[in-house]
Amino acid sequence: MNIIPRIVAPRCDWGYVAGMGNMPSNSPDTRPDGLPYAVAKTEDEWRQELTDPEYHVLRQAGTEAPFVGEYTDTKTEGVYTCKACNTELFRSTEKFDSHCGWPSFFEPLAQDRVIYLEDRAMGRVRTEVRCAGCGSHLGHVFEGEGYETPTDLRFCINSIALRFDETTQKDN
Repeated sequence: MNIIPRIVAPRCDWGYVAGMGNMPSNSPDTRPDGLPYAVAKTEDEWRQELTDPEYHVLRQAGTEAPFVGEYTDTKTEGVYTCKACNTELFRSTEKFDSHCGWPSFFEPLAQDRVIYLEDRAMGRVRTEVRCAGCGSHLGHVFEGEGYETPTDLRFCINSIALRFDETTQKDN
């Protein structure tokens, strides 16, 4: 049973190719559902604001190495936001130890904070997770892996795609 809600873009419109996924090639400031992103910048602006590794992950759908991310083992209470646009994405109360090498969450702060896309880049079908605020790549979500969480989901998110605010937990 698939319990991951999806906004899936047609493959031809988003330019996915074999290899490491791509950002949308037709219109980087339009979501797959046709709505504009709240934060829209040119790729040159993103390059100026992000470090090379951040740009690779957030704007080119790359992946940071496992077990090296800043937030992989963080236990502090707070809110995780998108490094590119500051959209609040996950709360520490939904973070759990999956021992996979990246921060894992069992649900986002709210479903409207993330966008789900079908990803066929690694020779199998996965569900990519992007920030709904700016379209930046965050990671992937997996279901049915047997973790004892309320949702049976594992949002496997790149640390480099996140900022952490331990002082503010806003309501939805």
